[in-house]
Amino acid sequence: MNLNTGAELWNKAKKLIPGGGQLLSKRAELFLPDRWPAYYSRAKGSEVWDLDGKRYLDMSISGVGACTLGHADPDVDEAVTGAIRAGNMSTLNAPEEVELAELLCEIHPWAEMARFARTGGEAMAVAVRIARAATGKDRILFCGYHGWHDWYLSANLAESTALDGQLLPGLEPKGVPRGLRDTAVPFPYNDLDGFESLFNKHSRELAAVVMEPVRNYWPKKGFLETIRRKTRESGVPLVFDEVTSGLRMAPGGIHLKLGVEPDVAVLAKSLGNGYPMAAIFGKAGVMQAAQTSFISSTFWTDRIGPAAALATLNKHRRLNVSAHLVEIGNQVQAGWRGLAEKHGLPVDVSGIPPLGHWEIKAPGSPLLHTIITERMLHRGFLSSKAFYATYAHTREQVSAYLGALDQTLGELVPYVRDNRLEQLPHGPVAHSSFKRLN
Repeated sequence: MNLNTGAELWNKAKKLIPGGGQLLSKRAELFLPDRWPAYYSRAKGSEVWDLDGKRYLDMSISGVGACTLGHADPDVDEAVTGAIRAGNMSTLNAPEEVELAELLCEIHPWAEMARFARTGGEAMAVAVRIARAATGKDRILFCGYHGWHDWYLSANLAESTALDGQLLPGLEPKGVPRGLRDTAVPFPYNDLDGFESLFNKHSRELAAVVMEPVRNYWPKKGFLETIRRKTRESGVPLVFDEVTSGLRMAPGGIHLKLGVEPDVAVLAKSLGNGYPMAAIFGKAGVMQAAQTSFISSTFWTDRIGPAAALATLNKHRRLNVSAHLVEIGNQVQAGWRGLAEKHGLPVDVSGIPPLGHWEIKAPGSPLLHTIITERMLHRGFLSSKAFYATYAHTREQVSAYLGALDQTLGELVPYVRDNRLEQLPHGPVAHSSFKRLN
């Protein structure tokens, strides 16, 4: 199986592009160093073709979670094509952004206004700027992963491991002004005592509490409700980062399922089903503060983004897409647990159904997962320690994936039990965190 074209291009890219590419989550070293196909020639539904024309079933991260409907969804593509024919950019504004703001406020009845950006990280920076403008204060309490901008990475100026528990360990705050130290303070998810201690300490100087309502685990009873109560009583805006969780359990934010309303919420990533689009929406009393700060960008006014978002949201609502994502995700997670029991492997399964993660907790686990990735690749699957469900995935495809994984584990478990994994042919072990690439 010749994968040299993609692997060779990746090695070339690392000499021309710092870090090889634009997104940490797509680095080949996170999957299968030196052997991951790295680039695609085309993608459709739940399938991806590499540069050598080999087809794979994408049972991994599906465009890093951007494509909840599947790659190149025909309805979204048709809307985008129409936007292109009508002209993507003009001296005048695209009317679709007004329609989109209205739709977001209809889906989220607590919200009254919306602003738009094109990526999740910048949208979160906008939300934080708005909250600071609304309160006239600087400090942020946060929980979760919120992107690459200075306001967030500044947490690691105070403590180099402050962000390690917020999804990505090893994030360096190089280039972040040291004057931002202590302006962003993290608290662990589901640690209500930890939150209350920090909140009581900083409540008078807080601009906002920023958090993902759900990441890998569901909130404990009273966790979100207490945060909502304390922020409301103190007049501190509560910002929900739904860049990752949005559209997967509901045709909007997952907070609609949880019954907790924030003051501001952010959707991105899957909002345009592969086309760049992000929305910051919330209560007018907070959102109006955007007018007191300079928040403006030319390409936030393009037509493609809102057109894609409208098509995506309407299809989610029309077809109850989230129900399918939950069904497919539950099938995968149940399959992981079943295979773990069958092969006698200790496996940790986490995440909401459409955003599942699994990890074998055994000696040599990083090497084991690297070898699994390679063998699944040979069987025609893009596979990793995560699975992001799409509307294009079918139960039959999941069954085929689990069957291939069953075969792969059957081949490898004897080596795990005898502690002989190193005897198997293998290349470099996949990275598990942020690392500099040479």
